[in-house]
Amino acid sequence: MEERGSIKVGLPVEDPLPSYWHDPVVPVANVTDPDPKYECTHVIVGSGISGALIAHKLLASCPEASIIMLEAREACSGATGRNGGHTKAASYRAYAQHREELGVEEALRIARLEYANIRETHVLARELGIQCESQECNTVDLIYDQETFQRGREAIEALRRDAMAEEREEGGMAWYKMYGKEEAMVKFWGAERNTNPEVKEEEELVGAFEYRAGRINAYRFTTGLLNLCVQKGLLLFTNAPVQQIMPDSENTVTGKVSNIVITPQMTVLTRFVIFATNGYTAFALPSLQGAIVPLRGQITAQRVGKAAKFPTPLPTTYSFIYQSGYEYMIPRPLPDGGQHIVIGGGLGRQPEAGINEYGTIDNSVLNNSISKYLHGSLVGYFGGSNWGEDPDDKSKRIVREWGGIMGATSDGRPFVGEVPGEKSVWISAGFNGHGMVLCLKSAEALVQKMNGGKLKEIDWFPSSFWISEKRLSNQFSGRTDMRVPETGGGPVA
Repeated sequence: MEERGSIKVGLPVEDPLPSYWHDPVVPVANVTDPDPKYECTHVIVGSGISGALIAHKLLASCPEASIIMLEAREACSGATGRNGGHTKAASYRAYAQHREELGVEEALRIARLEYANIRETHVLARELGIQCESQECNTVDLIYDQETFQRGREAIEALRRDAMAEEREEGGMAWYKMYGKEEAMVKFWGAERNTNPEVKEEEELVGAFEYRAGRINAYRFTTGLLNLCVQKGLLLFTNAPVQQIMPDSENTVTGKVSNIVITPQMTVLTRFVIFATNGYTAFALPSLQGAIVPLRGQITAQRVGKAAKFPTPLPTTYSFIYQSGYEYMIPRPLPDGGQHIVIGGGLGRQPEAGINEYGTIDNSVLNNSISKYLHGSLVGYFGGSNWGEDPDDKSKRIVREWGGIMGATSDGRPFVGEVPGEKSVWISAGFNGHGMVLCLKSAEALVQKMNGGKLKEIDWFPSSFWISEKRLSNQFSGRTDMRVPETGGGPVA
């Protein structure tokens, strides 16, 4: 795995597979004829959900700020515009690990941040009037391994013991419902066993956990937020990849330490540079090579069978969890009254937990083995009877299949803060595939810290998320955000 982490990170490929969410492409106002030189107070590199939220928070807290955003391709063309549409934390799955490694207080801080991030993302979409299919709802984890179910139950019980009483109330951070096999089959339309022909092992449904989550069209949310930021003065340059950052000691804007940001079209003199580039960070910031490692994920959107037994749309989102990994799934209601089912994952079914998907930024192609598995995943988990597909419909099942590049870190936690060894270079990246439940609060903490906030004033933010030399020095050996074989680790003892 260290070898995969050492692969030199490049720019995003020019011909990525089209994302399901980019249909249609949302127009975002951007500067198409840039001048060769600019000066500003802040440069944000990356136009995904992190970059958009950082811009939004900066404009709200620093009305005098002049902000330029630089994007290598089109707006929101990276992981945000290619994800699974899930605002789901599954905090219990990492809680025992965080409790053991970081202590109860920090473990609770992470779980509370994830929960707040979900709620506030949907609230922000509603308050700003962004039409992005935002929906808070319950979610369910269908578990296909007895040991995994038992560990999950123990983790939930620990989280509930440690949480406050109000957090255990229905819909709260520590509210969970548990179901046995028979109940899960009836309530969530799960098949008794996984019948996907690509799964050779016997996998019987053991039980389920239900809790609070949501779904959202992250592409429309982010492009909507970007358009609002542009109206407030943000200058957005697309197809402007950052090639280099150079320190400059004389800034005519502030008179303070500054940086020169270089793209093929222009140079920008700025007080602050903020990287919101996730898996691509090391291209323009080589000091993070091996600290944030690209990881390619794969997703499908599928048509439901005409005789499906479950409702349209399904009332909850789903995860399907087995011994070596998991898949994540949302229903997407359609204007005609139907629904598509969006499901991604499959790394846990690959040799060595999909090791070859690490270190790559090529999302112009698919992993055929993952494709075969994902194509049969939904029928396998729901069962042919519940899925309700005619034999003639099988070839029409896949609506779209695409990939995106995530950013994995050695300790499974994001890097937020000022980059060690760099002057006025900041970062919010490395979300390990969980960006939709981390980005908003990470952006809030980053901007508060940039504006001079003291750590004791930001004590709601997990201290283990702040970037440090020690964390950057850790050797990447696979994801450790959850201790399952897919992420390179075994269960917590």
